[in-house]
Order: sequence, then C-alpha cells, then structure tokens
Amino acid sequence: MRLIRYFALAACLTSAHAQTYPTKPIRLLVPFGPGGVGDITSRAVMQRVGEAINQQIIIDNRPSAGGIVATETVAKSEPDGYTMMLLNNTNAVSAAMFKKLPYDTVKDFSMVTTIGAFSLAVLVSPDSPAKTVKELIALANANPGKFNIGSINIGTTQYLAGELLKSMANLDAATVPFNNTAGVLTALRGNSVQVAIEFLPPVLGQIRANGLRAIAVTSLTRFALLPNVPTLAESGLPGYEVNSWNGVAVPAKTPPAIVARLNREIHAAVNSPPIKQRFAELGVEQNLATPEGMKKLLIDEIAKWNALIDKAKISRL
Repeated sequence: MRLIRYFALAACLTSAHAQTYPTKPIRLLVPFGPGGVGDITSRAVMQRVGEAINQQIIIDNRPSAGGIVATETVAKSEPDGYTMMLLNNTNAVSAAMFKKLPYDTVKDFSMVTTIGAFSLAVLVSPDSPAKTVKELIALANANPGKFNIGSINIGTTQYLAGELLKSMANLDAATVPFNNTAGVLTALRGNSVQVAIEFLPPVLGQIRANGLRAIAVTSLTRFALLPNVPTLAESGLPGYEVNSWNGVAVPAKTPPAIVARLNREIHAAVNSPPIKQRFAELGVEQNLATPEGMKKLLIDEIAKWNALIDKAKISRL
C-alpha cells in the first residue's frame, strides 16, 4: 500500500512539474565548437524558443570525438527538461563507428524533434591546382603520403565522409581532425591539409566570396544555392552520398508533457518567418518531426551507417 502511495505521489509531482515548466534557464549541449552549422542553427532557433517560453536557453558547446562528451553528459542528466542536446547525424555515425560508447544512443534519450537537414562540400583553397574531383585524386596520387584531408573530430559525419572518399577514390591520404570548422579552414588555407569536407551552411558565404573553392557536394543532387558545383557521384564516384540532419533530444524518462511542450515550441520557432529566412540563407532545409518520427530516423540512420561502413571496409574505432 505504501508503495502504491509512493508512486501516486511521484506521478503527482511529475505532473505538477510539467505544468509549471520551465521555471529556470535551460541548457542545450552542442557537441561541436562555435561556428559550425549545429552551433549556428541552435543559436537561431533557441533564441526564438527562449523568447516564447520567457526563459534563457544557454548554448553549451562541448566538442569531442564523435560528440561523446556532450552526449554522455546529457544521458546522465536529470530528466527534468532543463538539459537538452543537439542530437544529430554524428550521433548515428558514432553509434556505428565506435565499438563501445558510454551510453545507448537510442535508449538513453527521449527524442523531441528534428530541426534541419543539409549537405556537405568538398573544399580546396582558392589557389589549389585541383579544380575538379578528378584533378584532386590525381594530385593525391602524385603525392602519396603527403596528402591530408581536414575534418571535424573523429567519429563525426565529416570524418566519415572523408573516410568514405578515401575508400571509394582509393586515396593514399591521412585524415586530420580538428575541434571546429575554423580550425579546419585555417589549416586548409595554410596548406596543412589539401582538402576539407565540411557542412555547407557555415562555409557557403566564403564559397560565394571565392575565399574557398567547392569542387563537389556530397548529396545525390546538386545544392540549389551552388548549381554549378557537381555532386561526387557526378564527379566519378557513383553511389557516393552523405547528408546530415540535427534535432533536439532530452534524457530518457523526461515527462512526456515536457517533451510535447518542447516539440511545440521548437516547431513554432522553426516555422517562424525569421528562422525560415535564416535557414534559407544558410542552405538548411527545414526538417521537423514528431518524437516518434525522430526516433525512427535515428534508428534508420544507425543501420545505414553500419551498412556503409561495412561496405566501404572502414575501420571502426
């Protein structure tokens, strides 16, 4: 009888908490450094959400290999709605790439909603002799052991995109990881790396200003804002495709009412005219979902990356 009363009291307290939520600032952990697409989209959307709920949403950047530090922190946080995570395609990649993780990517989280989807670009410096993927491959083959690919941390979508490029093009190249986009681009301009693979949104302006040269995109279709840049599949690597997405998750067992509230507020923010315009400027496609839809996407993506890693014979970490 006491046990029944305990659970009844716990349920009442949970319900009351959900009804008054939020009463203090909320923290969103981003598993990347400042300046990347995850950081840019998070700040835009969460500022709008914070205004709607009358609470500050603090962006907490925690870059690490495979996003493990941020993901583990959120997985072990209180399920009270005050700690969120920018869960994204890197988490699906990590679940496939790493042999062991300190959390279960699916079971330890409650999904809230996806936010956006986007492609990646294969980049070289403006003075690089490689103007096409074929020329890039020839340049790498002419300099065995001296050709480097710049990427964000090991276990990320960018990292796997580079590994897949190496595998499919049979490149003798090393992948050099950096903590953030700025580090990758600095190394590219300084010729410490000869090619970089990065999400399009944070580098689109520099491509348009001729500060970077995009020689291919990783999607199966061309990017609408860069119609003259071919896909890797068009450039001699048929079947190459890497895309990405991001969304918001909270620790497992977060009250469903709080998950539903966050879902509604994020959807409203992403559908607002200012965010629609910002996404369009960045080249991010709106990609909203139900919690169930986001969970299915995550599970499907993990399966896809597992199959891709096996097919390309990429070594797991």
